[in-house]
Amino acid sequence: MSVPPLTPLAAAVLRVGEPERILEIECATGEATLFLAREFPRARVRGVDRDEHSVRQATSRVGLDPEGRVAFKAGAPGRLPFPDDLFDLLVAVDAEPSFAEAARVLRRGGSLLCVRTRLQEPARGPRGWLAERRRRRQGFEPVESERAGEGSFSVFRLPGASAQSAGD
Repeated sequence: MSVPPLTPLAAAVLRVGEPERILEIECATGEATLFLAREFPRARVRGVDRDEHSVRQATSRVGLDPEGRVAFKAGAPGRLPFPDDLFDLLVAVDAEPSFAEAARVLRRGGSLLCVRTRLQEPARGPRGWLAERRRRRQGFEPVESERAGEGSFSVFRLPGASAQSAGD
């Protein structure tokens, strides 16, 4: 299994401040999740994937983590195994988030990063229109989209209090 280049993710995280709780969906073996844990050393970082074998592999990569900052769990983007309003940042690397589930688990003011490790044309026609409609229906506002390395990223935010000032 090849590891996706993380340049677009590295560029995207510069746009989200200092989140306290981060979730990556469809995390596979945890490469991007572990990158996020290194980038945000004070944050609790979770990865979720529908494949339990991938979750076991990702968990084996954590190593010594006495504070329990990094953990992996089985679950799908359309049915995340977490309570409402828990995360400040949700990350989807080469994955399609469920905007409804993202809005449910993100705190107001939280960010959604959609990262593509390879350049792709944006969805056009009915597919693109429906994706934008779903995103807007859930309240996500576009912040920035940019090419980075061999890929691209888009940052969306839920309106409301800033994730950093929302507190626990």
